[in-house]
Amino acid sequence: MLKRTIEGTIDQYLKGEDHKILFVWGPRRSGKTTLLDKLAENLKVTKFNFDLQSDKEKFAPRREILEKLIKENIATGLPSKPSVILIDEVQGYPEATVMLKILYDEYKVKVIATGSSELRQKSKDFNTLAGRFTESYCLPLSIFEIAENEKVLESERAMYEQSLAEKLQIFGSYPEIYTKDSLAEGERTNLLQNILDTYVLKDVIDIYELKNAKLAKDILTKIALQLGSEVSIREIADSLNANPSTVSNYIEIFIKNYILIPLPSFKTNIRKAVSENRKLYFYDLGIRNILVKDFRETKLRPDQGGLFENFIILEIEKQRRNTGALRNFYFYREYGGKEVDLIIEDYYKKYQCVEVKVQGQGGNKDIFPLPHKFTTIGQDNYFPTITDILK
Repeated sequence: MLKRTIEGTIDQYLKGEDHKILFVWGPRRSGKTTLLDKLAENLKVTKFNFDLQSDKEKFAPRREILEKLIKENIATGLPSKPSVILIDEVQGYPEATVMLKILYDEYKVKVIATGSSELRQKSKDFNTLAGRFTESYCLPLSIFEIAENEKVLESERAMYEQSLAEKLQIFGSYPEIYTKDSLAEGERTNLLQNILDTYVLKDVIDIYELKNAKLAKDILTKIALQLGSEVSIREIADSLNANPSTVSNYIEIFIKNYILIPLPSFKTNIRKAVSENRKLYFYDLGIRNILVKDFRETKLRPDQGGLFENFIILEIEKQRRNTGALRNFYFYREYGGKEVDLIIEDYYKKYQCVEVKVQGQGGNKDIFPLPHKFTTIGQDNYFPTITDILK
């Protein structure tokens, strides 16, 4: 099993005094279940799966049931031997919010619960957990997680980083896709199709009780064809003969479930910043490519620029979530059409402008109207630049 960044966060949590509930959010198939399986084995405790009715029934909010649960889940794998409850797919049982609150308030056990963030929307009692939880993320593999596990020689680093960027732009970084080197290309694309149909689409459609599976896939496909461009909800709705509010609702669901990354337009009181639309990028480019059915080398593709832009913004987004960096992300465009691909804003209103270029240097250095630093990210410098960009 690859070592994940989130494991350091979990290790600190288990060894620390804090007993707030630790939620680990991320899309299906991103490695959350594997992570909990490893923890359950190391700690010698049970992993509960809220997709299973039998496991849900063990969490009725009754004192005798909870006390039995706590006694049976003492983590012998830790020196202090606290009670540790591991829950997978916590969104499968929204009523568990009441039980989680009791476990925190009365029993002070450590709870690690993984799932999708729609628990906020599905549970009417989620707000009662305010102040009782912390959050972290388990997303598809980041470039840093991959490189740390593969231990690249310094003399081979430049070639390795270019090869890695190419691989991730074509097949993405879901763990089961990236780690199975023995898979033939056809098997790899079939597996990506299965992830799209079974987990990305069906799972979200079932959870939110969406009425139109075909519309959901068509919306994602339309967005996949517009990488690097602003997305107009009305244009998508008109092209699919759909209601704009329905299209908007589906897109928000895809965002909440770590399928799409939204990038809003940066607004100032300077009137030449005009865009009202967002850009939308994919959390995994393998999923994006299965939607458009194109797995050619990037140099042969007309969408090469959009692919690389998505790849860079995706990896910076993973870095932001994995490190807990307090940053806001935007893009910026003027009336004349000039734009900056990424604006990074910290909580002191300091700005960094990022131009993403497959080849050459960035050309829109001075259009952003506020004081800023300017960085160009290309294929030759993406790895060290992303490493430092949020520091």
